[in-house]
Amino acid sequence: MTVNQYIREWTDSPVKNILAGMVGTFALIPEVIAFSYAAGVAPEVGLFASFVISIAIAITGGRPGMISGAAGSVALVAAGLVHSHGFQYLLLATALAGLIQILFGALKLQSMMRFVSRDVEKGFVNALAILIFSAQLPQMIHVSWQTYALIALGLAIVYLLPRITTTIPSPLICILALTTVTMVWPMPVHVVADLGALPKGLPAFTLPAVPWSLETLEIVLPYSVAMAMVGILESLLTATVVDEMTDTHSNKRMECTGLGISNILAGLFGGMAGCGMIGQTVGNLRYGGKGRLSTFTAGAFLLLLLVVFHDFVAKVPVAALVAIMIMVSVSTFSWSSLNELIRHPRLSSTVMLVTVGVVILTHDLAAGVACGVLLNGLFFSFQVMKLLHVTSQTSADAQTITYYVAGQIFFASTDILNDAIDFQAPESTIVLDLSQARIWDISAADTVEKIAARLRGRGKTVTFINVDQSSAALLRKIA
Repeated sequence: MTVNQYIREWTDSPVKNILAGMVGTFALIPEVIAFSYAAGVAPEVGLFASFVISIAIAITGGRPGMISGAAGSVALVAAGLVHSHGFQYLLLATALAGLIQILFGALKLQSMMRFVSRDVEKGFVNALAILIFSAQLPQMIHVSWQTYALIALGLAIVYLLPRITTTIPSPLICILALTTVTMVWPMPVHVVADLGALPKGLPAFTLPAVPWSLETLEIVLPYSVAMAMVGILESLLTATVVDEMTDTHSNKRMECTGLGISNILAGLFGGMAGCGMIGQTVGNLRYGGKGRLSTFTAGAFLLLLLVVFHDFVAKVPVAALVAIMIMVSVSTFSWSSLNELIRHPRLSSTVMLVTVGVVILTHDLAAGVACGVLLNGLFFSFQVMKLLHVTSQTSADAQTITYYVAGQIFFASTDILNDAIDFQAPESTIVLDLSQARIWDISAADTVEKIAARLRGRGKTVTFINVDQSSAALLRKIA
């Protein structure tokens, strides 16, 4: 990345980016508070983390326009550590997770994302959209009719106002309008203050108050590795989605190291680990937040609201935030994928549905993506396996039989090759022509050598011809 490009990512469309970042801030507050409770920590832990991460990753990250903060997937991993050893261990685990993420980027391991197929990405996005919507349901059950009226009014403002003007993002108008209504005409509705105590001061630098010993490292390391991997996975998938929405490219390696730096700072300022948040990111992009300034604004405005406008934020009706998150959920869901379920091959549709199903059942994005990638790999292996064909031809003197092998010989296709060989054949010489085949792994090379050994055991002469260099190297290792 050149210096001019980096500066341009900060300076393009500043007004749009600032206003879009403010929308992202209001979308952050309710979810971050909920995720903090899921992790077993106070709301200020998630809110401070979101402030620090947004500011830091705006400077160091590799995907402009992406909102990052304390995310639910990481909170679920952190919950076990908090419940078993306490909050201070979480701070150390957060900083260590950041260090692992920096190492991940330094080793260029972000290229592993190439194994995440389009079907898995669609499943990831759709599952997140469903989770975002389902997270709003508790605020829509057993509530007053005024709450439903405010949600309806909020949705009307969010969707209809852009037809009149797009100068100010409609979600900001929604929040101001609904807050004004509830302040002028008090009514029985939940407000942000009901979600949990909001911090009033600035985050302070602090070192984790834990015993600095090998035993402590053994406790936090498994959680740190899990938080680091979940954070990287969600951030890079979100970055990929943003790439497609903006027709631009992100620096995945820089995003990994930037996320690591951000999480180290979050841990040192009393926050929990975080990562990219697709719901807030989609809302940010929808209103023109495509630069680093929008990410920076989301964090800076969050701190401004908590410290300076604390009393106003506490009075914002939850219905306004629910309306915004419903809009984000609808915008996030890939509606074209419903049509693709019919038009695309069944295996592709199955991968997407399994990814969605696992994420929804476990609320674990990493588990859903891992299952999707694994299933996609199995389906791919099955398809490639079926491409292996073996034909044979006997010489005129009936002394030699030549097997022509075409396709990829690997662990899944070895049985096809083995079944094609007639070990009882009367011919004395067996020739395996591999001119149109390639041996890919040790399992395949071992099968080929065992076939040759069985034939030699029956007194046959076995010859390999037209073997490419890499296949020959594998056969030599086995021999």
